[in-house]
Parts: sequence; C-alpha cells; structure tokens
Amino acid sequence: MPIRGPRTLLATIALATTLTLTACDPAGEAEAPPALPAASATVSAPASSTSPAGSGKHTLAEAATAGGLTKATGAGAVSDVPVDPGEMRDGMHLVVADYNRAGQTSGRRILFVGVDNVPEDPNKRREHLWRGLIDYALQNGSTGTPTTAKPYEPGPFGGSLECLSLPESANATDIICGWSDTTTAAVALFPRTTPADAARLFAAMRADLEH
Repeated sequence: MPIRGPRTLLATIALATTLTLTACDPAGEAEAPPALPAASATVSAPASSTSPAGSGKHTLAEAATAGGLTKATGAGAVSDVPVDPGEMRDGMHLVVADYNRAGQTSGRRILFVGVDNVPEDPNKRREHLWRGLIDYALQNGSTGTPTTAKPYEPGPFGGSLECLSLPESANATDIICGWSDTTTAAVALFPRTTPADAARLFAAMRADLEH
C-alpha cells in the first residue's frame, strides 16, 4: 500500500465523512438554511390613487393671495377666531383669514380656518373644524341638516378634499369645504356657489396656503 501524505489523508477523511452524511439522508439533500425572520405584520396604508403627495409633512402660512383671491385687510377683515380650532399645541400654526373674490368690494367673503402639525388624526381635526364652521354659518347653536360631504380632487398636496352644502342656512347656496392630509386640516366657507366650483377654488387656495 502506498504511503499517503498528510494532505491526501485529510482529503480521504473529508470524503469519507461526506459519504457518511449522505448515507444518513436518503434524499441526498443538504440541510436547509435557517428561516429568515417573518416580515412585519404592519402594512402601510395605500397612497391615495389621486394624491400620492399627501404622505409628506406640510405646514400652513398666511398668503396675501390664495387661488386668485385677495386676503381682506383693514377694518372689515376678520379679527378674531370665529371657529374653535381645537387644542393648539407647541409647534402648531393656526391660519384664519377671509378672502375677496376678484373685484369684490362688499358682501360676505370666503372664510378660511386651518391648522398644521396636527398631533392626532387630521381627519378628526377636520371634522372638529367642520362642526364649528357649520355652527358659525348657521348662526351659532343651530344643528341644521347639512348634506353628505362628497370627495373632490385634492390638488398636488394630496390627502382628501370634500365639500358639502348647507341647505338649511339662511343662504341656501353656502358651501363648506375641508381638506386633510398627514399633518394639516383646514376648512372654508364659500358663500353663494356650488360644491364643484367651491372644491376647485379651495384646491387652488390650498396651493398657496400649504407648503
């Protein structure tokens, strides 16, 4: 018998070990690798089909013009907060302003109320603002029976934008619109218009008020 060197001997032992392990596994398969950790059960909410940009963080700021409307100033401008905005915390901004349509010099203006950096679900804050604005439009204290809000195109900032009419208001063509996204909520009262026209104007205003 020929004398094997150390390397040849080690190779022989390794081969014998391999043959022994294979013989113990009838299928001749190697041991499966350890399973990977299971994926997290948390699933992110799908982005809006019409407004994927709504997932970002946005803030509100007053604008001299919004959607082609001019902010009212002087003695006739809104000077207090006619609608309760809900709890305001550090870092939140409240924007309250009324706007004139092109060429408007008298009559009721478009009233806007919005907040940013909302700590809770912004949809809930929008509902709070909505209730306050309905109460304001119906002369404080009247519950009224507003119609069901309908969704409209929210614009480039995404989220959701809805409008409803106030048939029991003293002005039957008053429309209230509201938007909400991940961090902001806002509402506006549009006198003497239609829901579709108010929605288009509100989206245009939003482009100037939200950043």
